[in-house]
Amino acid sequence: MIQPLSQSRKAWGVLMKTLCFISIAIVTVLTGFMLVYVFYKGLPEITWQLLSTSPSYLRHTIGILPDIMNTIYVVIATLVMVLPIGVGAAIYLNEYAKNRRIVELIEFAAETLSGIPSIIYGLVGMLVFCQFLGLQTSLLAGSMTLVVMNLPTILRTTQEALKTVPQGYREGAFALGAGKWRVIRTVVLPSCINGIVTGCILAVGRILGESAALLFTTGFAHNLNGFFEGLRSSGATLTVALYVYAKEQGEFEVAYAIAAILMVLTILINIATTVMGRIMERRNGQ
Repeated sequence: MIQPLSQSRKAWGVLMKTLCFISIAIVTVLTGFMLVYVFYKGLPEITWQLLSTSPSYLRHTIGILPDIMNTIYVVIATLVMVLPIGVGAAIYLNEYAKNRRIVELIEFAAETLSGIPSIIYGLVGMLVFCQFLGLQTSLLAGSMTLVVMNLPTILRTTQEALKTVPQGYREGAFALGAGKWRVIRTVVLPSCINGIVTGCILAVGRILGESAALLFTTGFAHNLNGFFEGLRSSGATLTVALYVYAKEQGEFEVAYAIAAILMVLTILINIATTVMGRIMERRNGQ
């Protein structure tokens, strides 16, 4: 027979539930206020001229098209480098590695990397990529710095996705005579591709929102270049441009417009991550 709760336990439960609701309310209000404030200040400042032109000191006009293109270049270059490394490392750790101590050591190193402040990545990237490797301040140096930053994210999300594949899939493929790599390529990876894509989307979100590391590695130029030429030259991404316009030039209207654009991109990335997560759950549930 279930004993009724005492008055003290009931009061304690009500208190905890109240504190949880208060916490939820605080988080909701703060997030809503930030979104509304940034959109209120930034959306009216977004114009077609701002989005489609380059800044001109002669005409005294401001455009963020070079910053948008530089952001796209950095995202593409970073993903091209980090995806093969991160996915390959995860496949090795989950499918090939036999020594659990080495696996645990690598996973610990990845967790440590994910907790390092981004400003330290910027300093190391400036010393290693810009100076030691002679890349100078360029989008390529910034991309390589972001590769190191996002490697733990890709590694861990891919590992978790690989672990969701039932062992029976592998055993069935081995029973049919397939080799190790063929099983991974034709059975394991297609079964967890949604998880890998989710990790990729999360990495894109971090790339778009990164500024501290890029301040030391990409520079502040607003030049509009092609992809390969742009990677070799200095350039400001949207987050770096936001800092420059707000802190160095006092153009707060442009800074709020860039902030609103980044907010929209962040929301879209979160929606895409949620959708991919639901698709993965439905697929695993079938």
